[in-house]
Amino acid sequence: MRPAPTSGSTTAAAAEPVRPAPLAIAAILAIGLSWYVWHTYGAVSGALLIVGLLLGAALFHSRFGFTSAWRQLISVGNGAGLRAHALLLGTAATLIALIVVSGAGLFGSTPQVSAGPIGIALFAGAALFAIGMQLGGACASGTLFAVGSGQSTIVLTLGGFIAGSVLYTWAFPVFDGWPEVPGFLLSEHIGWFGSWASTIAALLLIVLLTRIVQARRTPPPTGSAPTATGLARIWRGSWPLLVGALVLGVLAAAVVLVSGGTWGVTFAFALWGSKLLQLVGLHPEAWSFWQDPDNAQALANPIWVDKTSLTNIGIILGAAIAAAAAGAWKIHTEIPWRTAVAAILGGILMGIGARLAGGCNIGAYLGGISTGSLHGWLWGAFALGGTWLGLKLRPLFGLGVPKPTDSAC
Repeated sequence: MRPAPTSGSTTAAAAEPVRPAPLAIAAILAIGLSWYVWHTYGAVSGALLIVGLLLGAALFHSRFGFTSAWRQLISVGNGAGLRAHALLLGTAATLIALIVVSGAGLFGSTPQVSAGPIGIALFAGAALFAIGMQLGGACASGTLFAVGSGQSTIVLTLGGFIAGSVLYTWAFPVFDGWPEVPGFLLSEHIGWFGSWASTIAALLLIVLLTRIVQARRTPPPTGSAPTATGLARIWRGSWPLLVGALVLGVLAAAVVLVSGGTWGVTFAFALWGSKLLQLVGLHPEAWSFWQDPDNAQALANPIWVDKTSLTNIGIILGAAIAAAAAGAWKIHTEIPWRTAVAAILGGILMGIGARLAGGCNIGAYLGGISTGSLHGWLWGAFALGGTWLGLKLRPLFGLGVPKPTDSAC
């Protein structure tokens, strides 16, 4: 895919020196936890933690953004981020189709996919999540790798994310039972080859449309992250966005190969928050959300057997290692109050929205589209609408919105 027109170019700065202290701490935690989890809870849990570490490194090195991609598309017509999404989705769809058709799961797992329900909760949840992304400054996966790389503001976003997720579980009777219809899985109607071919065709159409939009609007170029050169770029530099998309697509398929299910993020936030409430003597296990047998078992079990918790923790640690090696791990202590409010509010909206929609930019959007589920496409459409609303709200909190006259966005 050749670069689409932009109004100029930017030059990447050189990478900063390695940050030895955070690098050593993150590496020791990653190695120690991987050994402990593998030997205590089994190969599936250990492998998922390791896949999470790789996801964190890939997310950081490519600065792979869902939030920024939609923001740049809506505000200035830059479709580069969405084209990277298409490559990620196409890679994951291809590999997941091969895994499911062959039944080739690791460690005794059986790869399975299912369609998410379609209804008001999906539409409202996707829009709320997208508004939250634009206020909080990161998506679900972006929140994790940004926290790992030392971005202090996003710690507030993560706190809000957990709070919003717990709030949903507490208020579950209010959200339960909204009108919906059963999900639609392409492979059940046109087979796996037809499902894969239809998905790839739709993604190619998106690539074409974004290039047409970008050619007409000629947006400013995206800024370049600091990077090393030569072979050192692999572990100390900024990867090309499309390279990151390919690697993330392979790793998303690896989650299916190891666990039998698609990559998810946000259920863990509800789980972590509810376990914290238990530690201080409260009883979320009595709430109706946690009365569901599967949810109740997850709350009773250690987090080291929860798939989303394992990959989430791995992403944080993997991003910390990558950021420290690149010299980019830094804590910023001064956060404007409006930015802090936006981060917390955005996190709360994402927590509620993800649970309403049954997933986030990973569980619903990536997981749905890559497995041929219609709900993934619908999630993406309503998230674009929510992004437009979120961009209207950003200036209220002192947050910038890209403009055609910017030197970079």
